[in-house]
Amino acid sequence: MNVRKLAEEAKAASRVLAKTPTSVKNKALRAMAAALRRSSRKVLAANARELAAVRESGRPPAFIERMTLSPNRVEAIAAALEQVARLPDPVGTTRKFARRPNGLVIDRMRVPLGVVAIIYESRPGVTADAAGLALKSGNAAILRGGKETVRTNAAIADALRAGLRKAGLPPGSVGFVNDPDRAAVRELLTLDSLIDLVIPRGGPDLTVAVRRESMIPVLAHDKGLVHVYVDDKADLAMAERIALNAKAERPGVCNAMETLLVHEKIAARFLPRMAAIYAENGVELRGDAKTRRILPGIKAATEKDWDTEYLALILSVKIVKDLDEALGHIARHGSGLAEAIVTKDAARAAKFLREADAGAVYHNASTRFTDGGEFGLGAEMGISTQKLHARGPVALEGLTCEKFVVRGRGQVRHAG
Repeated sequence: MNVRKLAEEAKAASRVLAKTPTSVKNKALRAMAAALRRSSRKVLAANARELAAVRESGRPPAFIERMTLSPNRVEAIAAALEQVARLPDPVGTTRKFARRPNGLVIDRMRVPLGVVAIIYESRPGVTADAAGLALKSGNAAILRGGKETVRTNAAIADALRAGLRKAGLPPGSVGFVNDPDRAAVRELLTLDSLIDLVIPRGGPDLTVAVRRESMIPVLAHDKGLVHVYVDDKADLAMAERIALNAKAERPGVCNAMETLLVHEKIAARFLPRMAAIYAENGVELRGDAKTRRILPGIKAATEKDWDTEYLALILSVKIVKDLDEALGHIARHGSGLAEAIVTKDAARAAKFLREADAGAVYHNASTRFTDGGEFGLGAEMGISTQKLHARGPVALEGLTCEKFVVRGRGQVRHAG
């Protein structure tokens, strides 16, 4: 595959998309959704072949779950494209900035980034989500999924390009790297004259490799070391619901909880009941010394456990003396994705929401809501755990930047 040619086509397409009216972009998104539905059998057949090969290779259940498609999941992916079509278009929106003493009127306008390359691993739904968000925000997308799902992703990308053609937009708006060789990614990361942003979406190894090799700015989606802190002022029935949902509803995703922090004053009441609930749901617990005195049958948590994203039905548990100790643990071990507190104390909640360092912070709600769709953003490009340009779920606005628009009446600047 000629990666440079793919990037050149994307660059040319980005110039078209930057001036494409919202109505045409929405028409294209609906056409892409319809084409994906028509291609559902082809997509599912490719996915079934790849699933069979991955199962034989001994991959963990969480990995297999992430790459698995079903008719309902394909429909959900198509529906997400239609939802993006219904979202407000950020491109061209303007906010007032300043009126200078010399009469200049300065505004700030949202504009597309240009070409966005998305490098992701096992989740084939990213192919459509990323393409749809890029298109609506006026950007061309270059997609490179994991080698295990290359046929599934190729089938989805083919359908998306068919929808683009029907809407009269250049197929180069959605480029797909079908070469599983890592050399193709390395070449992609050198094309800084053609690509404006790279988004790695996957495990920490992928993120580190892309950051190390890229000549292009990187928007990182790091691992999800997510915590829920149950305060001594918590409604314990509520805490049970949140702690179960955050861990067990879908453990193989980045916004699932990996460490449960419990205030020492309520630990003896809360943990035995919570442990029984977790046992019913197949969750393995690993605890610090204080936790194991209350739950003697569980494994001991090591220092490594506090920094491990399990993506499985495994949970670390730590008893803390107060909110400050909980915040200190989060500061040392959190990845900046999402953190939650369960408490009825408004002052403590406010302190947690202010001081917990993450893209999304929660009071009395599950961290599983950390998702572009759940936030009303439509599909998401990923969840940024860094602080420059965009943070948290990245959707349409995160794929644009601002430029200054200055209006005058013939003013010129004088030296001095």
